[in-house]
Amino acid sequence: MSRVLVTRRPPGRALEMLAAAHEVDLWDGPGEMPRDELLARLSGVEGLYCMLTDRIDARVIGTPGLRAISQMAVGVDNVDLESIRSAGIPLGHTPDVLTDATADLAVALLLAGARRLAEGVDHVRADAWGPWEPELLLGAEVSGSTVGIVGFGRIGEAVARRMTGFGCRLLVASRSPKPDLEEAVGAERVSFEELLAAADHVVLTVPLSDETRGLMDADALGRMQRTAGLVNVARGPVVDTDALVAALAADGIAYAALDVTDPEPMRADHPLVADPRCTILPHLGSSTTGTRAAMAELAAENLLAALSGRPMVARIA
Repeated sequence: MSRVLVTRRPPGRALEMLAAAHEVDLWDGPGEMPRDELLARLSGVEGLYCMLTDRIDARVIGTPGLRAISQMAVGVDNVDLESIRSAGIPLGHTPDVLTDATADLAVALLLAGARRLAEGVDHVRADAWGPWEPELLLGAEVSGSTVGIVGFGRIGEAVARRMTGFGCRLLVASRSPKPDLEEAVGAERVSFEELLAAADHVVLTVPLSDETRGLMDADALGRMQRTAGLVNVARGPVVDTDALVAALAADGIAYAALDVTDPEPMRADHPLVADPRCTILPHLGSSTTGTRAAMAELAAENLLAALSGRPMVARIA
């Protein structure tokens, strides 16, 4: 029996699964596990079950006796991958199980931004709803529009499949060509620059990396049509926040709809929060009951497998 540290109470059966085989030390809040608490409790731990909010750096990875790390997330940009590879410690993550939930939310954000739903809700709550007006809160067309998807992995594909139901022209910009998949969803592969110039709605689904950090900078936003909108369900730092503030202020784009931000969390006094054309959610991409339980249990399966000497179900390093 090994000692396992869990940095936040997970949903579903994950804790039960871990406790059936190992001694579990759980941080039960409130909030995320403080850094000093994490470092203090790592002594004697062989398995670490962590969250995206935990900084997994060389100090954590170098803990004597640590044999496996499993994260309840797809992205691992909070992990020092070079250190973990050097240490030879397996790192698990949770792909696939949140694809549909995140793609659903991407479409919801696109619709909310294009049709100005948040502004409409605010209009009613402000008791400003008067007689019908022919030009009240006119939004952008979605059906028959051109949707550009930046990043064509699992989530990008799922977004594309959903948008076919709206009769959209689909453009994709990705690092690797996928001709069979592109043909299957009726998407056209174009350059990033071509996509920005042609799309009515730009959806970001790329992972965060050195290559994609700040991808949507002032130059990229300037290439978009003034009537186009930006949807981000990837990671906050993929978008240059200051450039986005400036683009909206100058009417350079029509709307932004963000599930992720930089910084995150974003405080209520931030210019993007105050801008009525910017819809912001508190990172809800995988926030369905079933999806979060599946993520938690897959992370537990990864850790259990590694600690018993078996390959992880989903290993990223």
